[in-house]
Amino acid sequence: MSPELWHCPHCGRTFANRNQNHTCAPLGDLDRHFEGKDPAVRQSFDAVLAVVDALGPVEVLAEKSRIALHVRMSFAAFTPRRHTLPGHLVLARVVDSPRWDRVQTFSPRNVLHAFMLSGPHEVDAEFAGWLAEAYDVGAQRHLRRPADPDSPGSESWMRE
Repeated sequence: MSPELWHCPHCGRTFANRNQNHTCAPLGDLDRHFEGKDPAVRQSFDAVLAVVDALGPVEVLAEKSRIALHVRMSFAAFTPRRHTLPGHLVLARVVDSPRWDRVQTFSPRNVLHAFMLSGPHEVDAEFAGWLAEAYDVGAQRHLRRPADPDSPGSESWMRE
């Protein structure tokens, strides 16, 4: 069982770590992020959300400058632009793909993968797989080590 989440007494956000540093501000309106944007931008975000919703519970945090997807920690973020949906996923490994604009490693199991979606068609099976991996990072499942790495359900990307 995972430890309880810490709730910031000021903004109410939840975090895996007590007193975690964050921008302590009330959340805004999700729809505000899509005002004046092409419909494909919202459709891309909705396609992402449909994949993530099927994985389990998720908080959609409409922050001032971005939209974050959060379980125990944030695992994806988006900054809608007029014609595109730039964002990033946090994965527990480096994934080599031409679909990434940049990959930034913060630690061996904390790797940011930046991308730009131009339409909902780009949220395909490959991207959905990465969303599932990122969701597991957000739930901190990537920190659990299986007793037997070859046991059923032990994904190779979770191994060191």
